[in-house]
Amino acid sequence: MSMIEVTRDVKNPLLSRREITCTFKGLAGRLKRLEAADMISKQFNLEGKIVIPINLKNETGRPTLSGTFYVYEDEKLAKEHLKAAVFKRLEKAKAAPAKEAEPAQAAEAKPAEEKKEETK
Repeated sequence: MSMIEVTRDVKNPLLSRREITCTFKGLAGRLKRLEAADMISKQFNLEGKIVIPINLKNETGRPTLSGTFYVYEDEKLAKEHLKAAVFKRLEKAKAAPAKEAEPAQAAEAKPAEEKKEETK
């Protein structure tokens, strides 16, 4: 049994995109936008296409999460149709894990340097 239940899957020929609305069972409060987009891309074999998470909404009193995703063939077309804030939000989310990894690596390197100085 899959954790992803498709509620609506529509091809919008006017806007040249696919609109997928689905429910994630048991993942409310634990799933991030980029992780949800990755799950959708793997579920529907959307490699090479742009999956943009538009809306993630928790259900009150239940551990379910509803999400709306737009799937575009071309990133240029997606940037024409959607607001720039959507892409800034995605870039910020992609940059956050990289920033979290940098301080951890720097913290690991500092004790090694301190040990070298102590032994001299």
